[in-house]
Amino acid sequence: MSRRASASARIRVATGAAVLITVAFTASAAASGGSSGSGTPDRPREAAALTGSAKLSRTLGDDITFTFDAHLAAEHGDDPAMATGTFRFSHYLDGDGAWAEGRIDCLVTGGKVAVATGVITASDLPGAKGKRVGFTVHDLGRHDRLGYSWASVGNPVETKDLPKCVSSAPFERVKNGTGDYHVLPWQPDFVG
Repeated sequence: MSRRASASARIRVATGAAVLITVAFTASAAASGGSSGSGTPDRPREAAALTGSAKLSRTLGDDITFTFDAHLAAEHGDDPAMATGTFRFSHYLDGDGAWAEGRIDCLVTGGKVAVATGVITASDLPGAKGKRVGFTVHDLGRHDRLGYSWASVGNPVETKDLPKCVSSAPFERVKNGTGDYHVLPWQPDFVG
């Protein structure tokens, strides 16, 4: 083998190795940084989040949907009451029911469980506008669970003076194939 052929072969091997390293590094970075809420050096990871939409599973055929787009920015990571975003829910059975939507005013997450509250800004349920309501979501992949602050009284209008970030246990099940919730765990500075 001539010197020129040997040098050319070494360059091809070195170039191939560099390409493989670059591909492996890029794939690793994409896999580790591709999740919702991941940060970059220019923009830190948000402190917490609750997103998604799904229908609840009811044996009587109720059509119940909850949708969340709640976020706690990195700069507000120590104050869950600085959360922002929206929520929407509806409940219908045999054509009767109601819907409501509003703005998020508190969000706390721990592991795969989120508790959020918000104030209803629009609804066709008499007396609902202006009421604070709470939600709890347990993100279990395809088997998510959900709870809401009016579980014991039956109607969000009947909830009196609900504090921020208060709700019930996530006792309801999400109906298979109707959606999914995603919880980004809170990582406050004061917890070790």
